[in-house]
Amino acid sequence: MAAATLGIILPPDVAPERLIGLAQQAEAAGVEEVWLWEDCFAQSGLGPSAAVLAATSRIRVGLGLMPVPLRNVALTAMEIAALARMFPHRFLPGIGHGVLDWMGQAGARARSPLTLLREQAVALRALLAGDEVTTAGEYVRLDRVRLRWPPEAVPPVLVGATRPRTLALAGEVGDGLILAGDEGPEAEAEAARIALEARAAAGVEGAFDVVEFASIAASADLEAVRALRGTYPHATRIPILALAADGTPDRGDAIPALIATIAGAA
Repeated sequence: MAAATLGIILPPDVAPERLIGLAQQAEAAGVEEVWLWEDCFAQSGLGPSAAVLAATSRIRVGLGLMPVPLRNVALTAMEIAALARMFPHRFLPGIGHGVLDWMGQAGARARSPLTLLREQAVALRALLAGDEVTTAGEYVRLDRVRLRWPPEAVPPVLVGATRPRTLALAGEVGDGLILAGDEGPEAEAEAARIALEARAAAGVEGAFDVVEFASIAASADLEAVRALRGTYPHATRIPILALAADGTPDRGDAIPALIATIAGAA
């Protein structure tokens, strides 16, 4: 198994106007990936992703993740397809439940989040593949919808999950899994096992990413960053969040130091 790709997370604690400059610093340093969060009610995900992609030329941009209750799947597919065509092989979109309390605040909380996520993931992947989709599910209803400009290089659809049923769903209907990393390496190993076993049971083939969000002090040294690969051996990608001295996400001032360390570790 190849060593996990290390990336930098630019969280919604960072003001939107600072994202481009930090992403450009990451690209100039040689970091392979920058990851953004969509967080109610701080920042959307697709607008900043598009801006960062347009302001850079090589670095991949991951988005973890877009809450499906807030979106019609046809619009999500249109937006992902547009970015994938403009910036092929550089956009890594993720979807998930979102924080259910926030979905309630927005008036979008679903009675069955798992059903909604399954219906959206299945329809989204079919639309991105260029298929015409007609479906009448509990939440997703499409009538002969086909993208006019499907992506030539179809991006992976990553699914965020924490609980067993959603982890299994990610394995069945996703191209990869996004894990928050809050519960440690044993939880990461168990989550990967659940997703991969469900994938095998469903007879699904093809590559499967395990994206493990990790956090570390912004002042961490090279060895501490490199050690994350050993901490999360099942991960294929490890986006890293810089923590300030008080343990909260850094707001951007110390992120350049961690960018340099990640570039050295890579």
